[in-house]
Amino acid sequence: MSTAPLLSVVMPIYNEQEALPLTVERLRPILDGLDVAYEVVGVDDGSTDVTPVLMQKIRQDWPEFRIVRFARNSGHQAALTAGIHRAHGDYVVSIDADLQDPPEKIPEMLALAREQNLDIVYGVRGDRGTDTFFKRRTAGGYYWLMRKLVGKRMPNQAGDYRLLSRAAVDALKAMPEHQPVYRLLVPWLGFPSGEVVYVREERVAGSTHYPLSKMLRLALDSVTNFSAAPLRLATWLGLFSFLVCLLLAIYTTVAYAVGSTVPGWSSLFIGMLFIGAVQLVCVGLLGEYVGRIYSAVQARPAYFVGYDSAEEQDRYGTGA
Repeated sequence: MSTAPLLSVVMPIYNEQEALPLTVERLRPILDGLDVAYEVVGVDDGSTDVTPVLMQKIRQDWPEFRIVRFARNSGHQAALTAGIHRAHGDYVVSIDADLQDPPEKIPEMLALAREQNLDIVYGVRGDRGTDTFFKRRTAGGYYWLMRKLVGKRMPNQAGDYRLLSRAAVDALKAMPEHQPVYRLLVPWLGFPSGEVVYVREERVAGSTHYPLSKMLRLALDSVTNFSAAPLRLATWLGLFSFLVCLLLAIYTTVAYAVGSTVPGWSSLFIGMLFIGAVQLVCVGLLGEYVGRIYSAVQARPAYFVGYDSAEEQDRYGTGA
């Protein structure tokens, strides 16, 4: 692009052949109505359906739509990272392609940031009535735990739908995070922030790409990437097991002294199980951190960009 746009909208996309046309149909009029220069950075996270073909067709009719394509599937957070790092705008909004986060809130986010000189505007889910009871309860537990780690700077029920200023983007790009979790990193920056409340909608089409396994992986990454609390938990579990063993030793000594020498196979069995379980938990927690140290030492990139339409445009001087 000859001049940097004011607004960049980053959209991670993975196998969204059903939802993407509906998202574009709803998003484009909103951005055109802003009367500012903008770009939409669609990051194709190695889709295996017809999503890449649809993205090329969308770009032919929508010059502001930019395509960044991964060489392979690397995950939602990696796609988000690539979009944020490659965005050109003074303000960067991240939004998913399933329309659960309403794009109609983007003008409100931009206006709030410009009027109050904010670096971050969070999209906060005021109503999650479209989610299942299990999803609401697990999400509530996740945000409660994360607020304990990060503090009250992290808004409750704020996902990856947010606006960042260029200063906030540059700060994130300068951080050497190998597996960034932006729900924690962005509040940790401590930049001036505001909130825009919205009602979370149902997925417009297709099925969710965040099953329970990925939710648990996100929670584990959030805790182990951002806090050493699990290591301290392992220490406390070790101390607790030591106290239990000490009490059992005292009980055994007293029983022997009063002549009650019944073979205590049950207490011994329970004690051994408890100690073994605590040891396994501690070793597992240490393994998680050692694994992350190993990944950091390897310094492998989190993703490989196979194609960027903006670079092609700069090279050939065309929007094709």
